[in-house]
Amino acid sequence: MGRARALLLCGVVGPPLFIATFLVEEATRPGHSWWRNFVSSLATGEGGWVQIANFLVWGTLAVAFAIGVVRIGWVAPGILLILYGAGLLVAGVFVTDPSLGYPPGAPPEHTTHGMIHGLAGLGVFTLNAVAAFVVARRFAIAQRRGWAIYSTVTGLLIVALFIASTAVSVQDELGLWSNAPTGLLQRISIVVGWTWIAAFALRLWRDRAPSRA
Repeated sequence: MGRARALLLCGVVGPPLFIATFLVEEATRPGHSWWRNFVSSLATGEGGWVQIANFLVWGTLAVAFAIGVVRIGWVAPGILLILYGAGLLVAGVFVTDPSLGYPPGAPPEHTTHGMIHGLAGLGVFTLNAVAAFVVARRFAIAQRRGWAIYSTVTGLLIVALFIASTAVSVQDELGLWSNAPTGLLQRISIVVGWTWIAAFALRLWRDRAPSRA
């Protein structure tokens, strides 16, 4: 397997690993609500190191994948995905603040490291969406209509769901909407965006398969 193809494989493995890890964590973490709480909240409280490691592992794999994307000539989306991976690494290093009732009993906080985490999260979702739009344009030029539509829809959904999850979380924090579906909306956005990355990585990996005589 060529070096570039090995790097592309990181993008196939990383997203399902990240999703599976946080699904197991939230299913076994007392007091954490997949409906209400952000995925990042799993990095707080007892056992938070697992989600921190989850961010760092996927961030590293994402950067490796993005380097592979650049190496095969997809420079613009590759650079966007390098920044995306860097955002995941920052999100892992700078843990989010307690919020929306998690960890149980912890009062809401607004710290510098929490703010940095929030900005990193904003960057991650934004870069995921922009990368999808850039890839959609390239597929459209190549007349690969299915991939162009899939990538465009993915970008639009990421933007809409991120805005929606942020809006309802603010309403929950202000007491205007108790137990709002912040976590659900964010999880759908993650699954949509991360799955697109895995599918895109698999497409590139297959395209680079050595020809057989």
